[in-house]
Amino acid sequence: MDIKLTYRNNSNDAANSSIVVFQKSVNADYDELAVAWKVIKNCGTGEFHPFRFPMGMQVACSDNDGNYTQLQDAVNTNVFSLGRSDSGNQLSLSSLSTSSKEVDVRNDLDYGAIQAGIYKDSRLLALKTNISPGEKAVFEFKPTIWVGVVSGVEEGDVMNSAVMSDVNTEISLLGIASADIVLTGGDNNPYRLGLENIRRA
Repeated sequence: MDIKLTYRNNSNDAANSSIVVFQKSVNADYDELAVAWKVIKNCGTGEFHPFRFPMGMQVACSDNDGNYTQLQDAVNTNVFSLGRSDSGNQLSLSSLSTSSKEVDVRNDLDYGAIQAGIYKDSRLLALKTNISPGEKAVFEFKPTIWVGVVSGVEEGDVMNSAVMSDVNTEISLLGIASADIVLTGGDNNPYRLGLENIRRA
């Protein structure tokens, strides 16, 4: 079931800032990149922007030959394998993980590193690069999102450490059916983002 969220700009922002929404994978390493899943732009003071945060997710890969796989639905416990078939490299569901909280993607090719991505609503959520043959990417997410005020960030962008250091609001979505994400502050006051009008699932 999707979570219904509404961003509301109740701030005194005069700089037409954007709002980024993303997730961080648990135990991320340097090859796992935080991606701007959703960027809300041009939402003026007093205005609002409704969107949905899906519970479902998809997985896709690219290989060293420049090939890309189709998105495939994924749930926690799924283990996917990018391996060689009679027609070439293909991504397939291969087994179940011993962990109930993660999705794994294995590189079962004979040569060449791959990269694997997790998607929500067909938009890139997390990316793991440089997965060597015999290695796997492990994606695990807490039921939280990170939101922050940014500039110059587009949906799908890999966010650098400077942007990440400015985004420090973590919001739990556990047990929530719908809520408002409200921005306050601005005009020489610090921005604050928080949940209001929460309806429980």
